[in-house]
Amino acid sequence: MTELHELSALDQWLALQRGEVSPSELTAHYLERVEKLDPQLGAFVTVTADAATRRAQDLERIVPRTSALWGLPIADKDLTMRRGVATGFGSRAFAGTISPRSDEIVEVLDGAGAISLGKTNTPEFGMHGYTESLVAPPARNPWDLALGAGGSSGGAATAVSARLLPFAPGSDGGGSIRIPAAACGLVGIKPSRGLVPAGSGIESIGGLAVKGPIARSVTDAALLLDAMIGRRNGRIDHHFALRSPDENDGDLLGAAVRGEGRFSIGVLGNSPFEDGMEIRVAPEASAAVSVALAHLGAMGHGIENVHLEHDGVYPDAFRTLWHISAASIPVDDDRLSLLEPVTRHLVQSGRQIGAREMAETLAVMTTFERSVIEQFSRFDAVLTPTLAQTPRPVGSFDSEDAERNFVQQCQYSPFTSFVNVAGLPAITLPVAETADGLPMGVQLIGRPGGESTLLSIGSQLERRIRWQLRTPPIAAR
Repeated sequence: MTELHELSALDQWLALQRGEVSPSELTAHYLERVEKLDPQLGAFVTVTADAATRRAQDLERIVPRTSALWGLPIADKDLTMRRGVATGFGSRAFAGTISPRSDEIVEVLDGAGAISLGKTNTPEFGMHGYTESLVAPPARNPWDLALGAGGSSGGAATAVSARLLPFAPGSDGGGSIRIPAAACGLVGIKPSRGLVPAGSGIESIGGLAVKGPIARSVTDAALLLDAMIGRRNGRIDHHFALRSPDENDGDLLGAAVRGEGRFSIGVLGNSPFEDGMEIRVAPEASAAVSVALAHLGAMGHGIENVHLEHDGVYPDAFRTLWHISAASIPVDDDRLSLLEPVTRHLVQSGRQIGAREMAETLAVMTTFERSVIEQFSRFDAVLTPTLAQTPRPVGSFDSEDAERNFVQQCQYSPFTSFVNVAGLPAITLPVAETADGLPMGVQLIGRPGGESTLLSIGSQLERRIRWQLRTPPIAAR
């Protein structure tokens, strides 16, 4: 007999709609799995079992069953505030701090009928592409518990991969959805800047950080992304005049379900980090690209190699932007000692950067954004490895030397951060496995507002490869 957690998120929603399972029953099922498996995984930093149970009961009485996520469990990343629940930001400086209000994305997902089971693990202030902090056990990779889950949405990816959640919201400022999704064998979407009003990126330094979904399948990712967008009467409630192009062709779930079309796909042969450090693509990462290209070619998509032309300033500019983004971390000087060494260095260095250097850096990134969009404009999507290396063992990244840490992270994921700078949408797809059975993903980068194309291509690959049926060993327990 199929267990509830083995069903796709969409099938679970349909079972809820048909009355085959209630929100209370589904919530209890997942809470039981969290209690049983999470001590080995480190996916959650807080479990709000009582609140989730009450929420499920309230849904059954009050919220319309037709709501987009009615009765489906999720969890909030521990950078996201939910009123009355501790939000620690992965830091000793905020340990045990109870949120006085909820962030907008929480209200949007609550309005869609979701049930939060608690908070998922994240590195300190989400600053890293791995999820290891001093306030919680590391988020471990369900495919091999000696390996990390990636970050900064590592707890969310661990939970989804181990079937502790059907899917989960994350945030991505340099790869923080795509890195852990790829490491854990999942689909992750970084939306176009401006698409998700409650996590548009427009309010973040450099427009980097957006919110998006992590899921086991393309359709499940589209289902959650639609709910995160939160359309009203079919229209996106944009908060700013600047916005992502909208194809206005209905919910993205439709594009994922249909999976139609033939497209022009560029294959990127280099990373803009190559001028600042040695970038090596592991054979396993190259093999994943080859798998994707074989299937794409067999389906009749046009394929062409592309080289990203750049002037060599990206590595230093992104390093400066990383420091600038840390400068506003809300920790006063007298509490800096509570921060981890790398974070403390980033904060202190960022606060020493003057207005002129900040303005010049942002101008460099704006020029870079325009160049990337122009160079990629002749393609419907551009293909890269998601990660240049296999999933890293826990403890691989230097926790003391910030500069070495930066290089290590860039060498692990040299193809993700420039997509945030360019504001483009991207999806990671778990197309391959290593000889040891570890997942390896590829990234598809779209045009501004090109999510439907990425979902269509992703669905076509998913139908051929069937990665959504792969299960990490711990999930079968």
